[in-house]
Order: sequence, then C-alpha cells, then structure tokens
Amino acid sequence: MERQWSARGSAARQRILQAATEEMAATGDIEVAAVARRAGVSVGLPYRYFGTRSGLVSAVISDFHDRLDEAVTNREFDGDTWYERERARVTAWVDHLYDDPLAPVVLSRQGGDAGKAGIETQRLHKAIEQGARNIARGQRDGDLPSDRDPELLVAAILGGVHTAVAVALTRTPRPDRSRVAAELWAFVAGAVGAANTSGRTS
Repeated sequence: MERQWSARGSAARQRILQAATEEMAATGDIEVAAVARRAGVSVGLPYRYFGTRSGLVSAVISDFHDRLDEAVTNREFDGDTWYERERARVTAWVDHLYDDPLAPVVLSRQGGDAGKAGIETQRLHKAIEQGARNIARGQRDGDLPSDRDPELLVAAILGGVHTAVAVALTRTPRPDRSRVAAELWAFVAGAVGAANTSGRTS
C-alpha cells in the first residue's frame, strides 16, 4: 500500500522525483547527492521519501511508464476499425517517446538493479496482456485474421518496436519521427495481417 503524505510532503517528494528524472536523463544514472542538489534539498531527504537509491530509481522508472500508459497504452483512440485506432496509437507512442527526455535512457539501458528489472518485467507482462486483448478484439470484429495467436503476436511486436525506437532515439541526428512511426506501423500492420485501408478484412 502506498504511503500517504501531507501536501507539503507530496510536493517535496514530487520535486525530488522530478530532479531524479532530470538527473537520469542527463547522465544515464542516478546519484542521490546529485539529485538532492538538483532538488535543492538535503542529501538525506530522498532517502526519507524513497528509502534507498534503488527505491528512487524504481520510482523514476515507474513514473516513466505511468506517463507512457496515460498518453498511449490506456488511451482510447478514435477510429471505426482496428487499423485506424492502432495506427493512431503507434503515432502517439512515437511522439511521446521522442518528446520524453528520459526515453532514450530507459529504452536502451540494459541490466540495472533488480528493482528496475522487476518493474520493466511487470510492465511488459501487462502490456502483453492488454495488447493480446486488443488484437483479439480486432479479430472478433473482423478487422484482423483470426488464425494468429494474439499473445504470441503482441509479444513479438512489442520486442520489435521497442528495439527499433531505442535505436532511433540514440541516433545522431534522430530520424524524422513521422518516418519512424510510418515504418513501425508498416511492421505492426504486416505482423497482424491488418488491411491497408480503413475497410474491414475479408
């Protein structure tokens, strides 16, 4: 159960979390003393709110995924067909990650502590479950072929698009986001067998 803080405590915790996010985006890692300097607080205060350095890292990673879920994963997109809705989702996903300074670090960073790995594994499993339900819905609606396993399909797609965006975000200069979105959508649509029009598949 998440601890309840006073309004002042919540504000201080959020300020430290924001400073830690900025520190990780700038340096690729988190050092508690550097975070405290960014937040303008004592070195001991991050430990009060997050327990350990690992707890602070976990909070930053969780917050990153929460923002991504709110902007893309849990959002309902307009469209009469699966093709229209999910093409909009892929575009929004690329836009969000291109605009989030922390995305290159989170998507490309390998390993890390057990807390970070546990959070990312949990989020991946959740994304696979949601994606499988999404594809199954498209199959029921007749927008997608019904002869493919939704869970296996979405697991393969997530692995591919995750890696592709990680590569795009670490290039200098970055490729144009609209081109990245278009190429990723072509991959996704091809993988699931979606029709390349707004009409339903036969």
